Amino acid sequence: MTARIGVVGIGWWAVTTHIPTLLEEGAEVAAICDLDQERLRVAGDRFGIRGRYADLDRMLAEERLTGLVVATPHVAHAGPAVAGLEAGCHVLVEKPMATATQDARAIAAAAERAGREVMVPTGLNFTRFSAKAAEWVRGGRIGQLRHVVCQMGSPLDDLFAGKPMAETADHIFRPPPSTWADPKRAGGYGWGQLSHALAWVGYVTDLGLESLACLDVKSPTGVDYYDAAMGRFAGGATLSLSGASTVPKHVGMHTDVRIYGSEGMVTFSNLPARLELRRHDGHDEALPMTDIEGVYDGALPVRAFARLCAGEAVVNASDARNGLRVTAALDALYRSAASGRIEATGLA
Repeated sequence: MTARIGVVGIGWWAVTTHIPTLLEEGAEVAAICDLDQERLRVAGDRFGIRGRYADLDRMLAEERLTGLVVATPHVAHAGPAVAGLEAGCHVLVEKPMATATQDARAIAAAAERAGREVMVPTGLNFTRFSAKAAEWVRGGRIGQLRHVVCQMGSPLDDLFAGKPMAETADHIFRPPPSTWADPKRAGGYGWGQLSHALAWVGYVTDLGLESLACLDVKSPTGVDYYDAAMGRFAGGATLSLSGASTVPKHVGMHTDVRIYGSEGMVTFSNLPARLELRRHDGHDEALPMTDIEGVYDGALPVRAFARLCAGEAVVNASDARNGLRVTAALDALYRSAASGRIEATGLA
């Protein structure tokens, strides 16, 4: 069947990635929704979308959608996501899935009640190398999980400092400082980027964190430029987590992870690209990868979402449970940075 998908929140990423990718996959972008009439006009005219709404409830009632993309600002994900699920849609909700643990719980509960999928588009999760890493770790190839080291860096110092993102100068819309650089609206590197890294670790290990502690360094606008955190997983394993927003623009995003277990370890890096299993018994494996394959591709989860809404069976590598775990971890991370204490995530 042809997927009928609506998009709420018509900003930079919606017109750069969500809508073009859905159309390339053969989905019908039936309607768009935003409070800004000019954004609706510009995006609707550019992509030939006739359904244009300022009211999400009306769009959901009138358009008979199979899927909803939620691309609103970070702090405004929960309401549209729950509304879409209650209307019978599968929902792709931008990362972070929510910015408060109770909101993430509400989204996950709504998905369970509706029998629909929530997909959080953390692109690294939707790759063959991440599936292989999950197979190794979940399959017991490194034994019992004991420790994870995860470091991520991104070339976004301008964005988190409240300046225009340099590489978007010729785009239709640009990322707004109100989303990325305002500490009162979940700006900062944790919500904006470590949500990717934590989603990857959560997918590969299938575990959530019970507690975190964090020290950070602030940007000129008062959001976190750098994060240095430690945490403990359910089951007792530990986490060392690091994030930095000031990677040179020509280098690109990098994520480096080491997962240590009682029988071996998994090493992952997307730049340079490598995935290796090293075991104490010498029965090692490595997945051949090219550096091009390791470059972040934000379209991968959107393609998977289009297929899901068309009725195809897909692997949801960043689902509502993972989104809840990530939100709870980041909620605790920010509370710790403010309090100076180890903070519980509230997840059993």
